[in-house]
Amino acid sequence: MRLRPRQKLFVERSLAALSTHGNTLGIAPTGSGKTIMLSAIAGKLVAGGAKACVLAHRDELTAQNREKFGRVNPDISTSVVDASTKDWSGQVTFAMAPTLTRAANLATMPKLDLLVIDEAHHAIADSYRRIVDRVRDANPEARIFGVTATPNRGDHKGLRQVFDNVADQVRLGELIASGHLVRPRTFVIDVGVREQLQKVRKTALDFDMIEVAGIMDRAPVTDEVIRHWREKAAGRPTIVFCSTVAHAAHVAEAFIAAGIPAGLIHGDLAADERRNILAAFSSGEIAVLVNVAVLTEGFDHPPTSCVILLRPSSCKSTMIQMVGRGLRTVDPEEHPGIVKTDCVVLDFGTSSLMHGTLEQDVDLDGRDASGMAPTKTCPDCEAEIPLAARECPLCGALLVEPKDEAGAEALEGFVMTEIDLLKRSSFQWVDLFGDEAALMATGFTAWAGIFWMDGLWYAVGGRRGAQPRLLGIGERAVCLAQADDWLNAHESDESAFKTRGWLRQAPTEKQLQYLPPSARQDYGLTRYHASALISFRFNKRAIQQLVQAATMPERRAA
Repeated sequence: MRLRPRQKLFVERSLAALSTHGNTLGIAPTGSGKTIMLSAIAGKLVAGGAKACVLAHRDELTAQNREKFGRVNPDISTSVVDASTKDWSGQVTFAMAPTLTRAANLATMPKLDLLVIDEAHHAIADSYRRIVDRVRDANPEARIFGVTATPNRGDHKGLRQVFDNVADQVRLGELIASGHLVRPRTFVIDVGVREQLQKVRKTALDFDMIEVAGIMDRAPVTDEVIRHWREKAAGRPTIVFCSTVAHAAHVAEAFIAAGIPAGLIHGDLAADERRNILAAFSSGEIAVLVNVAVLTEGFDHPPTSCVILLRPSSCKSTMIQMVGRGLRTVDPEEHPGIVKTDCVVLDFGTSSLMHGTLEQDVDLDGRDASGMAPTKTCPDCEAEIPLAARECPLCGALLVEPKDEAGAEALEGFVMTEIDLLKRSSFQWVDLFGDEAALMATGFTAWAGIFWMDGLWYAVGGRRGAQPRLLGIGERAVCLAQADDWLNAHESDESAFKTRGWLRQAPTEKQLQYLPPSARQDYGLTRYHASALISFRFNKRAIQQLVQAATMPERRAA
C-alpha cells in the first residue's frame, strides 16, 4: 500500500520532529487518511525491534487502527489491550485508554519506546496523563506522537504539557481542493434572532444551551428552518444540531408534520433505539436526523450532504466537527446511485460569523481566539455577512466582479491544487483521446481512469483477477483523487517508480500487436502510454457498463 504525496510529507515531517524533540503533534482532519499516516510513522519507528503502543479512547477506534496498521505494516506483529483482552505480546499493542489507565493494567505495561495517541486532544486528561507519565517513567527516551483533527479543546486547555511542537498540519482546504473532501456551501441565515444569540452568556465549555434554546426553540424559527431547507437542500440527507433535547424533539416533530421523514438522536436513548434510527437514516428511510451533541464526532454517513446548525459554538473545533459530518466523499459501491458534489451548510446561529473559516490555527498553550470575525455589509440586502464572502448567503448578490473571479484566492487555490495532484501523483495520467474527457493511469497489477459523461466525471478502477469497479461520481477533482487512491492502495512504491520509467521507453512489439494501426504509427508513443491504451481497450466494455449503469438510478445529493 502506498501513501498519497501529502501523506508522505506528513510522515516525513513527523519523523523529523520526533527525532529532534522526542514528541510531536500532527493535525490531520477527517478524510486525510489519519490512521494510515499514523501507521506509517509507527511502523518506521519500530522497524528495528522497538516496542510501541497505539492509544485510542473507543473500542471501534482500537479495532480500526489495528486493521489499518496491518495493511500498512503486514510484517509487524500486533496485539490488543481492552476490556476483554490484556495482551502485550505484539511489537505494537493497540490499547483502550479507559482500560489501560487503571492502576493494575498500568503495572503490567512493558517498557515502551513509542506511545502513539490517536485523538490526541484527549492527551491532557488525567487518565491519559497517567499513561504518558508511566511510559516516561519507565523509559525517559520514549517518544510520544499524537494525531488529532481538532487540537484546540473546548475548555481552552493547551496540549503543551504533552506536546511542545506541531510537526505538520493538513488543512481542510487542501483536502477539499484536492478532491478528498467535498466543498461546503455555507448559508448564514438570520431569522431575526442574531442579536439575541450574540448576547448569550458562555459557560466553562460553550454557550449556555438552555439560554440558546429559549431563543431558537420557537415555532416561527423552526418554520423558517424548514422553509430554507426546502429551498436550498430539499431531498439531501441532513444532520441537524440543536441546543437541548426538548429543542431537538420539537424540530424533529416539525419536520415530520411538514411531511419530511425525520429522526431524533440524543444521549438518553437506549442503544438499540439509537442503532435503529441511525440505520433508518443510512437506508434513506429518514431524510433528516436531528441530534443533541451525539453526532459531533465519531459518526460518519458519507451521503450526508446538508448540515443545519441551530446552535452557536464558542469553540471552533466543535463547529468544524459538526460541519465535517457532511464533507466526506461517497463510494458508489457502498452507496449506489448517490452523486455528491458538495455539502450545504445552513447556519442559523452565529458560528460562521464568529469563527469565519473552517481552518484553525493551533495554539499549544490553549489561548483561544475570541470575538466576532470581521464582517461586511451586503450592498443589495444590507445583511451583515462574513468578510471573506464572495456571494451574499442571504440574497445571492455577487460581491466580486466577474472579471476578478479567475484571480480569486479560493478558486485559484482549487485549480492549482488539482493540477498539483496530477503532477504529484506517482503514476502518469494519460489523456487517452486528446480531448481531456478520459484520463487513465496504470501500474503492474492495477489501473484507474476518470471519464466525462453528461456533465459528471466517473472514476473507475480495476486490478488483476477482479472485475473493474466504480470508484466515484461527481467533480473532476473528487474522481481524480478516488482513482489515484485506488492505485495507491493496490500498487507499491517500487511499481510506481518502474512504471514511470516506461515513459522513457518505446512500446514493445507485443504491445503494438494489441493497438490499432493509428497507434502504431505514433512515433512519440511510449511503453507507458501503450500500457494505458491497452488497459482501456481490454476493459472498455466493463467501463462503459459501469458508467451507464451509474447514470440510470443516480440520486443527486447536490
